[in-house]
Amino acid sequence: MENEKLHVYIEGITPARSEFFQKMEQFANENGVPIMELAGIEMLLQLLRIQQPKAILEVGTAIGYSALRMADALPNCKIVTIERDAERSQLAEQYRSEAGKDSQIHIIKGDALEVEAEVKEHGPFDAIFIDAAKGQYRRFFEIYSRYLSDKGVIITDNVLFKGLVCESEFANRNIRQLVRKIDQFNYWLMNHPDFHTAIVPVGDGVAISKKR
Repeated sequence: MENEKLHVYIEGITPARSEFFQKMEQFANENGVPIMELAGIEMLLQLLRIQQPKAILEVGTAIGYSALRMADALPNCKIVTIERDAERSQLAEQYRSEAGKDSQIHIIKGDALEVEAEVKEHGPFDAIFIDAAKGQYRRFFEIYSRYLSDKGVIITDNVLFKGLVCESEFANRNIRQLVRKIDQFNYWLMNHPDFHTAIVPVGDGVAISKKR
């Protein structure tokens, strides 16, 4: 997606994360846990530093890496994060405790399509970060955008899916179907009557949506 040399350059000049976050990155890499690419999360954190949200909703916790990075960058912000995988949510709880962020990060265990009532109790949110099952992005957006504050921002990761949204031929049927769903979501989002959206080709592609 990005020029590879530029990608390597940006990562090369990005300051090293703490030993704690490097440990999480290594675990994710060795165990096939999807976490946000370095350039992408650095941009996400910078957007949030500028916005200074008081409450963030994250759809897709995994092991808690991005939630903890956000909590580290915004120590006064409340973060609510949803994870359906029991093993990953347990790891996220362990990392959260190790980082001393138990009071700042609230983990909701369950399918994001089924826990709206619980999430609603913690809203509204100044920022919503969607980074879960890509085939369900539109439904996640439709459900949780109603809990966004008036000046809030929704950030969606993986919208360019390693550049595959530009391709037309796929040998793998499942990949073809997923790419089509992401492509349809992108078109829907870019033409949403209630949001202005820009897609930034950083990391795996990040969509930034703000209420009109």
